[in-house]
Amino acid sequence: MMGLTIRELPRVAEVPLDTWNALVGSRYPFLRHEFLDALESTGCVDAESGWSPRHLSLWQDARLVGVLPHYLKTHSFGEYVFDWSWADAWERAGGRYYPKRLSAIPFTPAVGPRLIVASDISRAQAMQAVAAFLEERGNDVSSWHLLFADEQEVTQWQAQWPALLRREAVRFEWRDAHYGDFEGFLASMVGKRRKEIRRERRKVAEQGVSLHRLSGNDIDAAALAHFYRCYRITYLERGQLPYLSEAFFTRLRATMGEALMLVQARQGDTPVAAALYLQGGDTLFGRYWGSEVMADCLHFEACYYQGIEYCLEQGLQRFDPGTQGEHKLLRGFSPERSTSLHYLPHAGFREAVARFCVEERQAMAHYRLACRERLPFRTYNE
Repeated sequence: MMGLTIRELPRVAEVPLDTWNALVGSRYPFLRHEFLDALESTGCVDAESGWSPRHLSLWQDARLVGVLPHYLKTHSFGEYVFDWSWADAWERAGGRYYPKRLSAIPFTPAVGPRLIVASDISRAQAMQAVAAFLEERGNDVSSWHLLFADEQEVTQWQAQWPALLRREAVRFEWRDAHYGDFEGFLASMVGKRRKEIRRERRKVAEQGVSLHRLSGNDIDAAALAHFYRCYRITYLERGQLPYLSEAFFTRLRATMGEALMLVQARQGDTPVAAALYLQGGDTLFGRYWGSEVMADCLHFEACYYQGIEYCLEQGLQRFDPGTQGEHKLLRGFSPERSTSLHYLPHAGFREAVARFCVEERQAMAHYRLACRERLPFRTYNE
């Protein structure tokens, strides 16, 4: 199609950093060469971890004109769109669900672009080329999954590849509605919630905890090491090891430190908790958190209120605080649709999953409406 050829890349480093980033830009930090390479070069993503990179690259002669993050997965951990029941059903029927193909950002449930193409290349034809490539290899794996793509791209994929099944969930995000500052944000809420948020913030201060925001070069090696100690605790408390290594975060700090913002909680001069954010374009992404102390409301302050304040100070329009959590509703985060797409080559399996997706979408639509009714704002426009 259009002289396009597709190659699978076992590492993002197969393409020079400048060439890759000239195509993907910097508005969505998780597609940047530095982020993907940090995952791969530190061993967080490799065959041993169950994430074998097979990034799809589109070429016009010797020119890179498109990229799609892509992995062979031998499990479903670290995806945040749960298909364990599909795997179980298929394997009980005598099939083999793993490995499967996945286009997503590892360990990162943040909505954003997935397929990037050069401005002079037809997106429709690029998608058709990718679909043909994956269909030709459909007998090699059970399925292909596209996770957390933005809604515009989801619509485009469905138009070009009708065989894709659509699955929906609910996520929560904050958007600036011309609040001006944090007090303006609170003023948009009903009185009860406004008082509750002020009370939560006071509680943190009354426990002797102060919050400090560090960006770029202000995040030194000691601050990052303390953050990782806290981040690791979050997983150990659940009896798990963290997905990401200290070497990964150290590499991020070295290669794309300007995109990082660290909220550090201190008791006196001693850091006791931390939350690490990434920034791209007009959006702040809240990703990683941990604490060495039990302090009431500290998670809300470090992971939500500090992020909102930062967005208002920096003129950022959107704040994606991470996956899950109805508790975000009462703190001003609106329920939004999260969509994934799925290609299942086997007709019988596809038909069964399609029925499930229809029922699930209906349930999610009702849930989303119920969540909207719980928003704390005095007025809310759809």
